[in-house]
Amino acid sequence: MVASPDSAHFAKTGPAAGSDIKLLRTHESEKLERIRHTFSHVMAMAVQRLFPKAQVTIGPSIDYGFYYDFDAPEPFTEKDLKAIKKEMIKIINKGLPVIREEVNREEAKRRIEALNEPYKLEILEGLQEPITLYHLGDEWWDLCAGPHIESTKELNPKAFSLDSVAGAYWRGDENRAQLQRIYGTAWETPEELQEYKRRIEEAKRRDHRKIGKELGLFIFSEEVGPGLPLWTPKGTVLRSTLEDFLKAEQVARGYLPVVTPHIGKVDLFKLSGHWQKYKDDLFPMMGENEDEGFVLKAMNCPFHIQIYKSQLRSYKELPLRYAEFGTVYRYEQSGELGGLTRVRGFTQDDAHLFVTPEQLNDEFLKVVELIQATLKALQLDQSFRARLSFRDPNNKSKYLGSDDAWEKAQSAIRQAVETMGMEHFEGVGEAAFYGPKLDFIVRDALDREWQLGTVQVDYNLPERFDLEYVAEDGSRQRPIMIHRAPFGSLERLIGILIEQYAGDFPLWLAPDQVRLLPVTADHWAYADEAAAQMRQLGVRVEVDKSGERLGKMIRNAEKAKIPVMSVIGDKEVEAQALSIRTRREGDLGSIALADVLERLKKALSDRSDF
Repeated sequence: MVASPDSAHFAKTGPAAGSDIKLLRTHESEKLERIRHTFSHVMAMAVQRLFPKAQVTIGPSIDYGFYYDFDAPEPFTEKDLKAIKKEMIKIINKGLPVIREEVNREEAKRRIEALNEPYKLEILEGLQEPITLYHLGDEWWDLCAGPHIESTKELNPKAFSLDSVAGAYWRGDENRAQLQRIYGTAWETPEELQEYKRRIEEAKRRDHRKIGKELGLFIFSEEVGPGLPLWTPKGTVLRSTLEDFLKAEQVARGYLPVVTPHIGKVDLFKLSGHWQKYKDDLFPMMGENEDEGFVLKAMNCPFHIQIYKSQLRSYKELPLRYAEFGTVYRYEQSGELGGLTRVRGFTQDDAHLFVTPEQLNDEFLKVVELIQATLKALQLDQSFRARLSFRDPNNKSKYLGSDDAWEKAQSAIRQAVETMGMEHFEGVGEAAFYGPKLDFIVRDALDREWQLGTVQVDYNLPERFDLEYVAEDGSRQRPIMIHRAPFGSLERLIGILIEQYAGDFPLWLAPDQVRLLPVTADHWAYADEAAAQMRQLGVRVEVDKSGERLGKMIRNAEKAKIPVMSVIGDKEVEAQALSIRTRREGDLGSIALADVLERLKKALSDRSDF
């Protein structure tokens, strides 16, 4: 569920706990992970007891639970899930020991062939010796690296549930067998399970797809295609407000706006390395061959590089900060799409900074400060952690560049977070293929974690594109690139914000900020006059002239989650005032129109409540 520039967007995430509501892992114990992993084995054992022809594939612990993939002759039903759960409780209550066994490849193969389990044979091919098996008592076993608990006695039969069945391709390949994936959730105590279920229900209530439809912010059309949102006027206002906010912050920090095309030559992405790394995740090439082919833009950095490279740069011009709200396209699999949080066309608040080595640390810190200011404005700064997403030293073939370049880049990131005293942790293997990054992991109102802002240090693309600047001594030197995106994907951010606020946006973000409710047509003229004065201040205001009864107009405004509403009757007209009610504070009584205008002006300027 990531949102960051360039390659980080290609990370794949699956459903959590059998739901398309993404409840990401928070700070949970290692023991709980072992419990969940063991629950997955218990479930597989129960399935094969009840459905002897079902074959098992993989069954890990995941965020908030576990799953197992099965190749079964018939689809699993709700009735089957109840039976499987009942059988799992029987297994748990037996208190079976969980036994780890090491065997050589030949022995593992012999045992698998005896079971006639072809999926296990394929898994075995990718394993290194020693091969480890985990047994539940003396009845059932599977290939597994662990870890597990010591006995099913440690599993609480009242602290788990089986949630759903979904389709899953073997090895994630749509050309391979279609399997059935059973999702479950598991906890240490029944109380934790109940709290989890409460949060699931709250997440459903806050679902951005449901609220987005109710508030009329965006739609999806089968005629247009899945994963391609269409923004209504109100949704467009919300997008524009976020864009205008960040653009103003960027201008104040010396960023220069640029605009780049939606398509580019395949050769451009070959040079950057994206074509080789992510060809299957890009939309199909346009053109007869790769020498002359074009593709839809999947990232902005190669285009910004071309603007930098269009003329020889001097050290006096650096740092150069190019910023663009650029729409990019990724060919996500249909099963991975999810409202606004996983789409095929999305807009990045992308920027690329070209800096000298001497400027790197200072510019990196400034970007981090911008991201922090952005999170504060969105009220997402109360609980976040910084992840130092570094290269996996044991799998260097995944990454471009020299050890020296990676060490310099990672040191710059580590120094920045230590200088700022930020809570942080290292994510080994989470780096982009061309450089390490600092990711901001934000916890929302439902205690879910999301990756939002990101900043990356890149020595490699300047090398691949042969970028230069003239140094003070007249020599040609290589700049360093910083990739950054405080929002990440604008679509994804809006989906998160809808759920964070449950559609009840703060005043500055709300598509409709004020609604005036004249009691009768006799009060329309004054309402129009008040609205005109508000619009001069940039307030988004509507006058309800529906002719509905006052109670219905109030209910409609509440349903639309309008931050400020005002009933206008004879008293308000006579006093040149407005009777104000806000969603945050309720009834504020009659306030002079001039004072209302002043308070609105200040609230919008400060991005505060009325």
